[in-house]
Amino acid sequence: MNRPVLAAVAGVMTLMLSACSTLESLNPFASRGPKIAELQAIETTASVRVLWENQVGKSGGFSFTPAVVGSSVYAASHDGTILRLDDGQTVWKINAGHALTGGVGADNNLVVVGTAKGDILAFASADGRMLWKAKASSEIVAPPAIAPGTVIVRSGDHRLTAYDAFEGKRKWVYQRPTPPLSLRTTASPLLIDKYVFAGFPGGKLIAVSVDNGAPLWEGTVSLPKGATELDRVADITSVPVIDDRTVCAAAFQGRIACFDLGSGSLIWARDISSAAGLTIDGRYVFVSDDKGAVHALDKSSGASLWKQDKLFLRRLTAPLSGARGLAVADLRGVIHFLRHDDGAFVARLTTDGSAVVAPLQRQNDRLIVQTSDGRILAIEGS
Repeated sequence: MNRPVLAAVAGVMTLMLSACSTLESLNPFASRGPKIAELQAIETTASVRVLWENQVGKSGGFSFTPAVVGSSVYAASHDGTILRLDDGQTVWKINAGHALTGGVGADNNLVVVGTAKGDILAFASADGRMLWKAKASSEIVAPPAIAPGTVIVRSGDHRLTAYDAFEGKRKWVYQRPTPPLSLRTTASPLLIDKYVFAGFPGGKLIAVSVDNGAPLWEGTVSLPKGATELDRVADITSVPVIDDRTVCAAAFQGRIACFDLGSGSLIWARDISSAAGLTIDGRYVFVSDDKGAVHALDKSSGASLWKQDKLFLRRLTAPLSGARGLAVADLRGVIHFLRHDDGAFVARLTTDGSAVVAPLQRQNDRLIVQTSDGRILAIEGS
């Protein structure tokens, strides 16, 4: 799951957020205030098992999201390791020659990663050969997104920059004003047809053209409010989600909102704060809030359908929906499986004990998980 980090204020501090209203009271490691929920026994009614696992390397405090392309999984780690796995077997493994800070963007031709110095490195999907190198305006902690002929990179200064997929030449840049205090986001841009969707500081969801970066529409997920700059942080730090003609996004210290895909017209909004994000599936929108609760909302109206609150302060990833249930992972490497219709626990699986902070990925009927210690697992039964 994406874990946002508050930018330095007057050079004094950097705050890690898992978060909701007050940082001290909701920090699961704080000496005072509420404590992380301990897991209670559940009645297991679904079968889940690890199909395969492999190792790529530790995240070094960053969020490394694996990329799934057909039967292949591409993964990276902070020490520069990049690998391709087919059914859990290593097809190739290289070292990029740079410390990496962002997860992987990939398609059938390219594997693209980024560094803290703004280097964009592109490799061949087939064999890991270096293809090109380009430069962004600041650090890259979000996985690049790839469209036919174009690589789109989100840099730490909240710019979207498009590069030619064959040579790495810059094609266009999109930027907008940002507030004095904002969150670092590891959320990749979302590409659908002619649109590039990305969330920005101040609670804005932006749609721009894949071809030239021209703004198509802007939707307000949440408006900043409060007396201090910290109170007024209302940033979108997770990937937007799309189903049919609906696009939805979540804001930290803000709301969940859904918009019409073409026009940007607001369909509905709910006051739920989420840094982790959401998923959309048929009639539901599922979201993990900043206190560790999982909510199910009606896709058409935003009405609450159920809430699972037994994972308090466990720093959940965004939920991921599958044919047989909903999966969400936590800071201790536990993956929880819930029923769609009422949120009841149906199974639980423990990985290597390190936090799962990168968003869960789906490969057909399998769940792909990368832990902070670098284990990559394919899980069946979700």
